[in-house]
Amino acid sequence: MMRSRPRPPTRPPIGTLFLCALAMALAAYFTFAAVQGDFGVLRRMQLSAEAESLTAERDRLTIEVARMENLTHRLSDDYLDLDLLDERTRDTLGFMRADEIAIR
Repeated sequence: MMRSRPRPPTRPPIGTLFLCALAMALAAYFTFAAVQGDFGVLRRMQLSAEAESLTAERDRLTIEVARMENLTHRLSDDYLDLDLLDERTRDTLGFMRADEIAIR
């Protein structure tokens, strides 16, 4: 009986190694882009927080505009609030009534 010689270990073809390395590099790139890219998870969280902040600021400004519209209406020619007019005059010009005491 004839003995066969043991086969020397074969190396994988260079093409297979190249394809595996390319697949790993693409997987790493797309994983990084999905997390930190322009449309990634972290950017989405940042935009959500910014949207909440801007919504809160918009609501605050809406309330402030309504308050200022109310004050403007109360000082208009159609409707004159004498108490508000007196308050604004004394605040702007520094006037006092005779029965008031100024504390500094």
